[in-house]
Amino acid sequence: MGKRWLASIALCVVLAGCAQSVVREHHSALALDDARQTWLGGQAQQALAEQTDPDGFGLLANGQEAFGVRAGLIKQAQRELDIQTYLLGEGQTTNLVFSRLLTAAEEGVRVRLLVDDMGAVGQGERLAALASHPGIYVRVYNPVSVGRGHLVTRVLASVANPAQQHRRMHNKLWIADNSVAIVGGRNLGDEYFDANDSRNFADLDLVAIGEVVPTLSQSFDLYWNHGLAQPIERYHQVSANAWQALQAELNAWLDDNADSAYFSELRQQSYNTPPWEELHWGEGLALWDAPGKLTQSGAPDWKDTLLGDLTANTHLKERLILISAYFVPTERGVARLTALADQGVEVEIITNSLESTDAAVVHGAYAPWRKTLLEHGVTLYELRPEQEANGSTDDNEMRVPGASASALHIKAISFDDQLFVGSFNVDPRSVLWNTEVGVLVSSDTLMEAFDTLVDVGRDPAISYRVVLDDNNILNWELEHRGEPQVLTEEPGSTWQHFNAWLSHTLRLERWL
Repeated sequence: MGKRWLASIALCVVLAGCAQSVVREHHSALALDDARQTWLGGQAQQALAEQTDPDGFGLLANGQEAFGVRAGLIKQAQRELDIQTYLLGEGQTTNLVFSRLLTAAEEGVRVRLLVDDMGAVGQGERLAALASHPGIYVRVYNPVSVGRGHLVTRVLASVANPAQQHRRMHNKLWIADNSVAIVGGRNLGDEYFDANDSRNFADLDLVAIGEVVPTLSQSFDLYWNHGLAQPIERYHQVSANAWQALQAELNAWLDDNADSAYFSELRQQSYNTPPWEELHWGEGLALWDAPGKLTQSGAPDWKDTLLGDLTANTHLKERLILISAYFVPTERGVARLTALADQGVEVEIITNSLESTDAAVVHGAYAPWRKTLLEHGVTLYELRPEQEANGSTDDNEMRVPGASASALHIKAISFDDQLFVGSFNVDPRSVLWNTEVGVLVSSDTLMEAFDTLVDVGRDPAISYRVVLDDNNILNWELEHRGEPQVLTEEPGSTWQHFNAWLSHTLRLERWL
């Protein structure tokens, strides 16, 4: 009797699991011919018809503008919205996105949202409610079935398979009607769009139209249809029409916050025009890691990664500029960078200072290499956390935003006259463990726009310039209230210094 009772319970669990595991129909991206029938597709084709280059690009450096473009794409899309993100934060920007996704779905737009499972911790119920709408599909990448309510329990649940679970889908990609795409460093969360009162990230997106967009759609489909992408309904059960309660909750929240400064400024942006004004014309190459990279038993050969593809498709003779929020060059990378500098290539790096970084352990793996890099002529800049005004009030200017605390989150690399913008950091995690996506662009005017951004990053009111003094000791040059200053000790709290020291002492470099 006891065994039959246990068997009955087991059968119920299996049947319940099957009920939760119903996979809704897979969808491929719109073909470009179909996309032309949409408003966005028509606008893109009209702009492209006047050019000889296959693609058009724009840089989104201002956080609020970057969010406004995303919100506009949700409103402008007529057929399909595909969104891929590593992190899904809570806050006013996410609330507005969820509300508009529900509105778009009600108007017949098919929505696919793909989130890394670690980045969706604590939001399972809300995501499942979103997915209860018949036009919205939500999947989590590389999931576990337990410990989903809190980051601590989610990490503990990963102990059963740490070799796979420390690897994450780090991709960031938005595609509307297979006609307009956004790639770059921004996740979905207030701090990525200048909407956080205490801390914001200086970040960068690339908006694209043209032949590169269907290729990016292909990358989304590969991830969406991979076995690691699982429907959120498998892990969180909600009522069939839970989306209605979620929509009511979001509408009430938005009504209560309609007069906030952020939303008031956002309403001034027009949604009756395409998400671009002046595009830079050229040719783009979409690059991404294979979705199955996370399932490999060991570290892949770097030639089989996005970095390998990037290296194979770039040329470098004169200038290399790396802007990376998390810069961990490793011994092999330092050897390559110093060799380039010794050969006469101008090598410049912009990253976070110890003060500004949100990951002091990463800084601890970068800091010991600074002296070697500087001795070979590499130029180093480190973003300051509290930035002083640079005299500009133009919200459309590409600039590093000032806030009570700022951290760099840009991921961009220029190789002579080619520019790569995406989710890829210059660190072992992006090379070996995570999956990434980005676009490599050849465009003279886009490079000029990027150089303008780099000039801002060099501003001593925004960044430290790290140099060696006459005694070969590190100094940090800056400007404070218009006056040049030199710091002889690295700024940062005791706790930050301790974490950086611990990271270096434990030799965590390979895993960062």
